Amino acid sequence: MNTERYARQMMLAEFGEQGQERLRQAHIVVVGAGGLGSPVLTYLAAAGVGRISVFDPDVVSVTNLHRQILYRSHQVGERKAEIAAEQLCALNPDVTMVPYAIPFAKTSDVEKVVAECDVVIDCTDSFATRYDISDLCELHHRPMVYGAITALSGQVAVLCHPDGHATYRTLFPTPTNETISKAVLGPTPGVIGSVQALQAIKLIVGMEGTLIDRLWQIDLETMSSFTFEL
Repeated sequence: MNTERYARQMMLAEFGEQGQERLRQAHIVVVGAGGLGSPVLTYLAAAGVGRISVFDPDVVSVTNLHRQILYRSHQVGERKAEIAAEQLCALNPDVTMVPYAIPFAKTSDVEKVVAECDVVIDCTDSFATRYDISDLCELHHRPMVYGAITALSGQVAVLCHPDGHATYRTLFPTPTNETISKAVLGPTPGVIGSVQALQAIKLIVGMEGTLIDRLWQIDLETMSSFTFEL
């Protein structure tokens, strides 16, 4: 590992060489390689997370390109998970990328990946998938970094943490058939995804100030934010 790459973050007293080594040994699962997944995956790879598994069955479309910054126009029609893995290995050869171009679901194969990881980051736009992520994280005592966006607002929370009590079902006890609005300004997932990546890094390194059992919400139209206890 070339520590010069990580010199600036290792200068932080609460991070240091020990924090970098914890990242190097970590395995993070990212579910979704779209608007939220793009900044999450980029910052995790750049930070030196040793192994990143990414689940996304979709292909790149033209309507993705204003916010899904991992992709380029000539890649329309190609699989997101595979492109993301290639791009991020080029960004940081220290990182092992494992792409899964399949839906995240409660299957034995997916469950095995969750059981072997340290953190799962929800970058999806599907209520059903979020329940599956939460259920598997709760079962295997793995933190879930939840994130959601719409238009000019978003929220982040750390759920299913072994030291906490809140799960996705705490936020939404009853499944809904409501569809998630596709209206969004491009930088919105950049803001929320960056916070999700920061939360995951803090959890791995053991830094203070994580959102365990807390929901952080921001309105980017008014630039007001609030944090609620769950």
